[in-house]
Amino acid sequence: MSTSSGGKWFWSGSKLSVWQETGQEVGPTGSLTGNRLGANRHVALSAMLKTILVLSFSFALLAATPEVSSKAPDFTLNSLQGKAVKLSDETKKGNVVLVVLRGYPGYQCPLCNRQVQEFIANGPAFAKAGARLLLVYPGPGDSLNMRAEEFVKDKTLPTNFTMVLDPDYKFTNLYDLRWDAPKETAYPSTFILNGSGMVTFAKVSRTHGGRTSAAELLEHLAKK
Repeated sequence: MSTSSGGKWFWSGSKLSVWQETGQEVGPTGSLTGNRLGANRHVALSAMLKTILVLSFSFALLAATPEVSSKAPDFTLNSLQGKAVKLSDETKKGNVVLVVLRGYPGYQCPLCNRQVQEFIANGPAFAKAGARLLLVYPGPGDSLNMRAEEFVKDKTLPTNFTMVLDPDYKFTNLYDLRWDAPKETAYPSTFILNGSGMVTFAKVSRTHGGRTSAAELLEHLAKK
């Protein structure tokens, strides 16, 4: 049986349906019937999954560890005092030494403590070289501020030092420095950025040791 729209009526189970020339089975009210509706849902779901995969791949491409002669990705993290610290604002003031600590992997890292103590002892030398130090303390967001306060309680940070918090590894993932293993947080890393935000020095340790020393950084800053 034909319809005025060119389709053909047929019985589908206990209801009368029409098969239009488009190949879509529709009910008497013009709505898609079961099989066709399910197929359209499948197509929509496939398209959504493809979009998610593309976005995930794009994020993976954006997440990369800065290398020498590349521009460091900008970020904003809060200091221990709750003040927003933006990297690009800091580099406008001069050279920035960006130090990525292990933060709180379930305990206070003794090597991080030793490294920061050495940097503090050389605070006047960093100031003379016109460098500001940003110390990044990563870890799970829950109680991270308390753990960072615990880390600095026996230290007096010079005025050109700022500790910032990286809750739940937002910065760490952006810089592709996440050490994703039990009792780990981030790969200990150090970068020197010039006033334009370009990386002039980069060192990433894939172990707990292999840290950048104050002497190594000051020697590099003296060449600039």
